[in-house]
Amino acid sequence: MKEAIRQAKKAEALEEVPIGCVIVYEGKIIARGYNRRNTDKNTLSHAELNAIRKASKKLGDWRLEGCTMYVTLEPCQMCSGALVQSRIDEVVIGCMNSKAGCAGSVMNLLQVEGFNHQVKITQGVLEEECSTMLSDFFKRLREKKKQEKAARKAEREKLENQQSEKEADK
Repeated sequence: MKEAIRQAKKAEALEEVPIGCVIVYEGKIIARGYNRRNTDKNTLSHAELNAIRKASKKLGDWRLEGCTMYVTLEPCQMCSGALVQSRIDEVVIGCMNSKAGCAGSVMNLLQVEGFNHQVKITQGVLEEECSTMLSDFFKRLREKKKQEKAARKAEREKLENQQSEKEADK
């Protein structure tokens, strides 16, 4: 999980939501991924999908049987579906996502009995570190947006005052 956190920090350095993951096979990290949606301008550029793509290339197969994914945030519906489709054995999750998580928070797509594969779930590994990293990121983002809004308002007021002065001069 520590390496997944390092990956998440790469996303954060790009001003992306700090989500990172690694895929382990036979005790070795074979793939790393981090969130790059804004950077790549691609809805599909989630940490998990980026890592799955690399792991499949490394193993030469779309089936990732025998692999474990470590991810800092509970996978969404798209990534949970990809985990099932890739046949990954287990996902180890840092913190849960009450708004979009599909490994037990909103729903559990990883263990649907009707599917041809179920993924073992382990939750809460380095949970506080993963959770704090995300909450700090969103606090900074909200503060930045608040400052940008205040700057736009000040600029509008300045332009309005200049316009009023021009009209008064006429």
